[in-house]
Amino acid sequence: QVQLVESGGGLVQPGDSLRLSCAASGFSLDYYAIAWFRQAPGKEREGVSWIGREGTTYIADSVKGRFTISRHNAKNTVFLQMNDVKHAYPAVYYCAADRAESGSTPCFYYRHFSYWGQGIQVTVSS
Repeated sequence: QVQLVESGGGLVQPGDSLRLSCAASGFSLDYYAIAWFRQAPGKEREGVSWIGREGTTYIADSVKGRFTISRHNAKNTVFLQMNDVKHAYPAVYYCAADRAESGSTPCFYYRHFSYWGQGIQVTVSS
């Protein structure tokens, strides 16, 4: 079964760190660029980070300096490291896979993505 499964979410306090994982099964991430999106209540889905097949990364300005993205192809997994989580970050986080060409550039257009995870909640305590 082809799927992406996010894990690592939950309740955190402001200033905490959190690492989300996106594990693929049924296909190899070697040929895919991966993006992380988030969607807060009442807001549109927002692309926050992207990693290409060769490991080139992009981090959105809204989270630059706090988020990093990495991939471990042998584990067929992509990670989103979130540091110094702020109140603005509570949302459902999704990973998505784009069958991309080698050397592709960052893209968050949702129609490019073949597979989506089910999403995972990140909540920041007040």
